[in-house]
Amino acid sequence: AVSMAEFVAGSETEFVKLMNQKAQKLGMKHTHFKNCNGLDDSISSGHYSSAYDVALMSRELITKHPEISKYSTTWMDKITHKTKKGEKEFGLTNTNKLIRWYDGATGLKTGSTGNAKYCLSATADKNGMELIAVIMAAPDNKSRFSEAIKLLDYGYANYAVVSGAKKGDSAEKYL
Repeated sequence: AVSMAEFVAGSETEFVKLMNQKAQKLGMKHTHFKNCNGLDDSISSGHYSSAYDVALMSRELITKHPEISKYSTTWMDKITHKTKKGEKEFGLTNTNKLIRWYDGATGLKTGSTGNAKYCLSATADKNGMELIAVIMAAPDNKSRFSEAIKLLDYGYANYAVVSGAKKGDSAEKYL
C-alpha cells in the first residue's frame, strides 16, 4: 500500500490527503485516514471509519469500477514469481468465503487487524438488485460471514426493485 501511495502521490502523507479528500467528496462523514493501510491504527490516533461510510466507499467502487468484480469474485488463482534463481508458482485463495457460500455474491473486501477485529464489505446481486452488507469488529472470521448473510438475506426478503412509470405513460395504467 505504501509503495502504491508513493507512486500515485509521491509520498504516503500526500496520498492520505487524497484519501481524505475523496472520503469527503463521497459524503463519508465519519471517516478519517491517518495512513494508507489502516493496520492497527485506533480511533484515538484519528484513523476511523463507520459501516455506513464503508458502504458508501464500496458503492463507489462497484458502480464506477465494475471490473473489480472480476477480481473480487475469483475464488482461486495462481501467480508466477520470477527471480534470478528461477520461477516459483504461488496459489492464491480469496479470503471472502461468501464467494463460494452465498448465491449472488460479487465481492468485495475482507480485512482483519488486532484492533479492528474481523471486517467485511460484502456485495451481492440477485434479480437485478445489488446489496452491500458491512460488518465491522466481528469477534471471529466465521461471524463476519454469518452476519453478512443475515443482512443480505434480510434485504432480499424485504425489498425489491420496481420499475416506475415510463415517459408518456398514463397514470391510469398504474391505478
